[in-house]
Amino acid sequence: MKALMFGWEFPPHILGGLGTASYGLTRGMWQCGDMDITFVIPKPFGDEDRHFANIIGTSQTPIAWRDVDRDYVEQRIGRVMSPDLYYRLRDHIYANFDYMRTNDLGCLEFSGRYPDNLVEEINNYSICAGVIARSLDFDVIHSHDWLTYPAGIHAKQVTGKPMVIHVHATEFDRSRGKPNPTVFGIELDGMRNADHIITVSNLTRDTVINKYGMDPAKVTTVHNAVTPLSPDLLDIKMPKGKDKVVTFLGRITMQKGPEYFVEAAVKVLKNNHNVRFVMAGSGDMMNKMIDLAARRGIADRFHFPGFQKGRQVYEMLAASDVYVMPSVSEPFGISPLEAMQMGVPSIISKQSGCAEILTNVIKTDYWDIDAMADAINAIITYPALYNQLRSDGLDEVNRITWDKAGQKVIDIYHRVTGK
Repeated sequence: MKALMFGWEFPPHILGGLGTASYGLTRGMWQCGDMDITFVIPKPFGDEDRHFANIIGTSQTPIAWRDVDRDYVEQRIGRVMSPDLYYRLRDHIYANFDYMRTNDLGCLEFSGRYPDNLVEEINNYSICAGVIARSLDFDVIHSHDWLTYPAGIHAKQVTGKPMVIHVHATEFDRSRGKPNPTVFGIELDGMRNADHIITVSNLTRDTVINKYGMDPAKVTTVHNAVTPLSPDLLDIKMPKGKDKVVTFLGRITMQKGPEYFVEAAVKVLKNNHNVRFVMAGSGDMMNKMIDLAARRGIADRFHFPGFQKGRQVYEMLAASDVYVMPSVSEPFGISPLEAMQMGVPSIISKQSGCAEILTNVIKTDYWDIDAMADAINAIITYPALYNQLRSDGLDEVNRITWDKAGQKVIDIYHRVTGK
């Protein structure tokens, strides 16, 4: 089975859970065997793990003809794309895009992030997808999240191949129920054009059915998973002082409920001063949270180390005694699973997709800061509870693997392709 996947992030250059999930699922599907996957991203850097997927960057995909020799192509982009593939793509330019701002290779520039002109980049990505779809042989199209739905639709229109979209989150999650009309429209268009829709939780599946009006028979939940950690990550040892460390790790946005973490910290610190709280990440609410911690009088007990990636994430978790995910609306939430892999007891909101599959965690409503504070106090106070959650959580998370999720996706491919 040959799949053409469209995504926006791919490790090690990621900004959130989308890249982690895309990588894990792709690798899990490859482990199932008989899968040939091409993964398209806006801007590869050359250090991506490519042994289980062929990675194509739209930033190296020509949309305007340039007469360039092989040595020059090798010099310019050989680290991320072979000259043979560049010329093959060039042979399938399908329209006159000379009016667009392209470089010396006839390619568009992409940030590889989430810039202010994101909608423009999404449109440009879709133009490149048309070249890629015309150039490759594949059986099914798979678009990860709303940013790549237009690309998937374009590929489907020019090839007639079935399209599966993967809903990692909806605009209702990101906006706390006040969706941006442009984003909502892109999501709805993607869902209507999809032959099948995969959601990362039943929570998200219900949103797709009830808020977007999709036929339940067209929507299947495939829960996320985690990639087994390498020995060097599992062996990370961080020095621990007398203070307990309670950690929030993720985007500091309203979807993630950071203010509830701060307010729970206030309640914990009223009775126990030997606790430090860490809010690791970045986002548009970071300055507000720094101000809130100061106004609540706990700034000396609260730390903001900024965005963490790669090994930094696991060093942060290894230094933690409790992990908290107070998300207001979390389609899935991989971070508690990563914490459990490191043996860190976790507290998660009931309003999260991972709450559907995790047992050995403490679950509270995101708004119930009293229950959240009580759970934190219990874990840092009672060694028996800490050790039970640590041990049972580790056993549980080690059974949640990407190859199982991958097989479910492959089964959906067979269904939509009839193969």
